[in-house]
Amino acid sequence: MLTLIGLLTICSLVVLLLIGRMSPVLPLIVVPLLGALAAGFGPEAISGFFTDGIGRVTAIATMFVFAITFFGVLQDTGLFRPLIGGMVRLTRGNVIAVTVATAVIGMLAHLDGAGATTFLLTVPALLPLYKQLRMSPYLMLLLLALGAGIFNMLPWAGPLGRASAVTGIEVTELWRPLITIQGIGVVLLITLAALLGWREQRRIAAGKSGGEGVLVETSTDLHEPSAEERELERPRLLWANAALFLAVLVSLFSGVLPAGYIFMIGLCLALLINYPGGKAQMQRISAHAPAALSMGMIILAAGSMLGIFTGTGMLTSIAQDLAQVLPAPLVGQMHIVLGLFGLPMELMLSTDAYYFGLLPVTLEVVGAQGVEPASVVYALTIGNIIGTFISPFSPALWLALGLAGLDLGRHIRYSLWWMWGFSLVLFGAAWGLGLF
Repeated sequence: MLTLIGLLTICSLVVLLLIGRMSPVLPLIVVPLLGALAAGFGPEAISGFFTDGIGRVTAIATMFVFAITFFGVLQDTGLFRPLIGGMVRLTRGNVIAVTVATAVIGMLAHLDGAGATTFLLTVPALLPLYKQLRMSPYLMLLLLALGAGIFNMLPWAGPLGRASAVTGIEVTELWRPLITIQGIGVVLLITLAALLGWREQRRIAAGKSGGEGVLVETSTDLHEPSAEERELERPRLLWANAALFLAVLVSLFSGVLPAGYIFMIGLCLALLINYPGGKAQMQRISAHAPAALSMGMIILAAGSMLGIFTGTGMLTSIAQDLAQVLPAPLVGQMHIVLGLFGLPMELMLSTDAYYFGLLPVTLEVVGAQGVEPASVVYALTIGNIIGTFISPFSPALWLALGLAGLDLGRHIRYSLWWMWGFSLVLFGAAWGLGLF
């Protein structure tokens, strides 16, 4: 009975997250509560489950709130804009150079971990160049999506935070082994970008269609920031902000302080350096509070969900029954199988459904076979994360499609096989390095 209630609870949760008719916070809180009540647990027991679950994710939620605000403030100062603009200008006229620069720009623009910011910075700047050279904008979107996918493994980008909330493993601890995978991904992406640039150059020379469809009218000039954005920029403090950015990254690498505390200190310094005065500082905090609080609330709601799933024994019951049903050789390799098909699953599962629905059950099933939780996270994350911006459940992708005037179906047809192949190569590299 507990297994049945658990499966109904998880399926209901996943369906509500996929439908997207309400904020993820609501089903993450309400559905597990109803499941616990249906399983016969009272207020006192549920209170204990809640306290345990929240205790596991408080540090993660704190990190997200301050990390998102910190990177938002650095974006306000214009720290990355000169680098991106300079690379766009340097590559004019050379198709291969444009594709390589697009890949690099996509990675740099995603340093803050926010997909919307990535596409807002890059698409308006690059689209006129692609039109001018008669290059396919779907190639541009593919390269930007791949670059953002690689840097989506950063601890403040979202997926690792969700995985950390589920497993209880500190997010920077999960991230450190992935730095090598990210490095391999960078090299692979630059190589692939050069290859695709050469192919695109041949297509243009042959006069073939790039399949771009109807595009919105766009100026051939680089995208210029608005007057409000200009007012917030701090070009004279560029080097001070760059030094602060690097200092925060080095501190995260070294683990000298907890990640949340590092971002607290970094945010304080960023505000003091760039926006002295209480009013200006509160305006910057308020500007980024919606995104920061939204992510923090999701993580806290996920903590309450996991506290109930764990405390009631639902996950353990599901795992035990699945282990009896699945073929014996498959039980201990379930995370590997799911990882191999992780990218196509992006077309069916949202990020929340993937990490809060699929990951907990997988952890319970293979954990009974002695598989470490970190290994499960790496298999599911590396197999899936490159496809973040091919998913119809990604709001940032819809923003990119709107900015470029492109079609989701054509983007999927153009990019899916390249992205899945890229993902499998990274998956193989991680397997070879012993992460699974």
